[in-house]
Amino acid sequence: MWRLLCVGVLVAMTLPAVAADEVDDEMALIGTWTPMKAELAGAAMPDAVLKSIVLKLTEGKYEVTVAGQLDRGTWKLDKAAKPKQLTITGTDGPNKDKTFPCIYELKGDTLRVCYDLSGKMAPAEFATAAGTQLYLVTYQRKKE
Repeated sequence: MWRLLCVGVLVAMTLPAVAADEVDDEMALIGTWTPMKAELAGAAMPDAVLKSIVLKLTEGKYEVTVAGQLDRGTWKLDKAAKPKQLTITGTDGPNKDKTFPCIYELKGDTLRVCYDLSGKMAPAEFATAAGTQLYLVTYQRKKE
């Protein structure tokens, strides 16, 4: 009985911390992001393409512009997963009705995201390889 009570107290103490951590990530992701580097299927993206991309995240919504083309949708965190995961769902634009599972890592003003553009499953690591539809981007927060 005593062990059960101790386990219950530990669980009760950690749940708010997990929930607070998730809220912290949700709030920390909000902002405007520009890519510093990216690769698709093992090949580096050209600087000209990187300079044409702007990602804006608001509470649960995204807007990305690539070479003037606008794409909008929603994003949702799944921080219980290791590594942390995002699910991106397009609502308007070229990715309308598509879902992309991703993993992410946030360190200060640097956000690293690895997307599975095939929509099958979240990547296991922050890497891409030829013959895959994995897209790895390192974003920098734009100071406003």
